[in-house]
Amino acid sequence: MGNLDLFIFIIYGLIIIGVGNWLARSKGKERSSNDYFFANKSLPWFLVGSSIIAANISAEQFIGMSGSGFAIGLGIATYEWIAAIILIVVAKYFLPVFVEKKIFTMPQFLALRYDNRIKTILAIFWISLFVFVNLTSILYLGALTLKAVFGIKLVYGIIGLAVFSLLYTIVNGLKAIASTDIIQVFFLLGGGLLTTYFAVNQVGGDTGVIEGFKAMFEMVPDKFHMIINKSDPNFTYLPGIRAIFGGIWIAGIYYFGANQYIIQKAFGAKSLKEAQRGMIFASYLKFILPFVVVIPGIAAFALSADIGKADEAYPWLLENIVPAGLKGLIFAALIAAIVSSFSAIINSTSTIFTMDLYKPYFNKNASEKQLVAVGRISGVVAMAIAVIVAPLLGSIDQAFQFIQEYTGMISPGVTAIFVLGMFWKKTTSGAALWGTIISIPVSAALKFLFPEIPFLDQMLISFLFISLFIIVVSLIDRKPIDNKGLKLSREIFRTDKTFNLLSIIIGLIFAAIYIVFW
Repeated sequence: MGNLDLFIFIIYGLIIIGVGNWLARSKGKERSSNDYFFANKSLPWFLVGSSIIAANISAEQFIGMSGSGFAIGLGIATYEWIAAIILIVVAKYFLPVFVEKKIFTMPQFLALRYDNRIKTILAIFWISLFVFVNLTSILYLGALTLKAVFGIKLVYGIIGLAVFSLLYTIVNGLKAIASTDIIQVFFLLGGGLLTTYFAVNQVGGDTGVIEGFKAMFEMVPDKFHMIINKSDPNFTYLPGIRAIFGGIWIAGIYYFGANQYIIQKAFGAKSLKEAQRGMIFASYLKFILPFVVVIPGIAAFALSADIGKADEAYPWLLENIVPAGLKGLIFAALIAAIVSSFSAIINSTSTIFTMDLYKPYFNKNASEKQLVAVGRISGVVAMAIAVIVAPLLGSIDQAFQFIQEYTGMISPGVTAIFVLGMFWKKTTSGAALWGTIISIPVSAALKFLFPEIPFLDQMLISFLFISLFIIVVSLIDRKPIDNKGLKLSREIFRTDKTFNLLSIIIGLIFAAIYIVFW
């Protein structure tokens, strides 16, 4: 990177830190926990939508999904395009329940619907998952890029990314994150699309992006199928047609509907309608993202990139294809994706620890000032643990698949508990507790005893088994129903004409994509 690139990148960093601290300033007032963790419920739809995407897209997509694009092809975009549909489902059927019951954290919902035992167990699970899987993978993949572009040692890159994120996250909370996320998304999409342009143009011999795509279709046609054949070694990642209708829905409903660092952005919205419109906005952005995070990996494959493993595809493009003067902007896009996700997960980790563990078990009478202080301290501790663990991921070839597989150890059970808890009144606390207990053992047994079964299929099997188990235990439970079944009016699920029309359009776009790239 030249001096101009470095100048652009430094300006980006100063803008993010400056805007985050300025917009989230407390104006002399003591910051409350509601303000720190939930932006005082003041976020408009465009900040909700952009913040969801900023939290969702990180190094695991830029680096990991590009790596999977290199290894698998366009099929890996299934995760992004199906997510557009899942966001609509969550907006229509999950958000109204959370808003109706005044829910602000996922463990809080579990305590309301079931009991404190389940809340505490899953609060600890979520914190562990966020720290040891999500945060560590984000730091590792981001540092991998810093190493490729600047030659910075992996450990220094990990520390630098963590400190940069904390400069505006820990002090100011969700409002700072959401306020800067719209800037982050601008860099993320704008810079990412520039990388795609230069990579595809290079494949076509500098004849333009359209000719470049034509050349890619001719050179690597096998990389442009959404449905993976059983004979393909990547079938284990995307098991044919089942990749569309199977376990990916379990992963998606968990991720967007029961995952604190995504749904927390909607909890910060001004109203239910604003939150739902924000999710629709995020759905449309999801259709753009494969052009940012998958196509570059396919282009790198077409260019016969000289790399040791698939996850080095995107850094290779930055180093070899992107011209001087624009590397700074594109590198800023990558860092924007990393720090926005890192900040969101840190904020949600501290939210769950403070509101669901510290306050009820350690200091029931904690003041607002104490809650904010504990939130900040727990965020720093989570970051420190992630910094220590992140270098251990160096032996992984496709980090995106690593994240999906190990998140998939818990998501089937959590999804079953949430779905049955919301929509089946007879689900008992005892059954849900046992469902929680067997969740990881069932997923682990499938993974290690039946490794030949694709992990998305394993997730679906786990979900069906755990759901059936919870239903049976609930039916034979001789204790009287604890009357915690949710009483929901159909009215809360009604959405306006704009939401419905935009949802139909998303469905049509989704169908068209699979018809064209079957």
